[in-house]
Amino acid sequence: MDLEKHPAAPAAPAAPAELRASDADRDRIAQILADALAEGRLDAEEHSERLDSLYALKTVGELELLVRDLPAPGGAAREAAFAAGGPAGGPAETVVAVCSSSARRGRWRPGAHTRAVSVMGDITIDLTEAVFEQQVTEINVTCVLGNVEILVPENVTLRGYGNGVLGNFEVHGVGRAVTDPQAPVVIVRGFALLGNIEARPKLGARLVDLALKIRRRLEG
Repeated sequence: MDLEKHPAAPAAPAAPAELRASDADRDRIAQILADALAEGRLDAEEHSERLDSLYALKTVGELELLVRDLPAPGGAAREAAFAAGGPAGGPAETVVAVCSSSARRGRWRPGAHTRAVSVMGDITIDLTEAVFEQQVTEINVTCVLGNVEILVPENVTLRGYGNGVLGNFEVHGVGRAVTDPQAPVVIVRGFALLGNIEARPKLGARLVDLALKIRRRLEG
């Protein structure tokens, strides 16, 4: 048995503030903001403003400024998510349609991240009856010569960041006053090439308040 003491491996250096932010960096900041909303550290308007800024900022340093007055991730809200049935950020689910069609609908449990890839195919992601286990759900869409439709309950906050080249990227209902500030946030990010990506609320379909349930668990 080797009893010789070896120096501990140095910790990985923190990312320089001027480094360009990655998707993983944005996911980490989004989770901190979601925890803060569920714990009551941010109100709905503050959360919405910071979330909008999150996908416009370019560097790691700029992202860190959004959460400098908030605790690191892994606080009470995340513990409540584990108690409810697992971590908020599990592996991403992938939905693929190549010259075919694919759908997710009914009473299903979307993860924090879903990838949708349509190549000359049709994809429907219907969240109107879904069971959300996290505050922020992100859907990343790539559509080439296809069609992707995303439906959400009418009281969910829906946000979109994407574009189309000879195609269409549309997110309807962004900034609607009728959204429920305690309901989950669905973020759609996508790119359409000669295709169509559309996300919209389905009128008449409402979601049970998730953040309020988490807060009640924290209060005992």
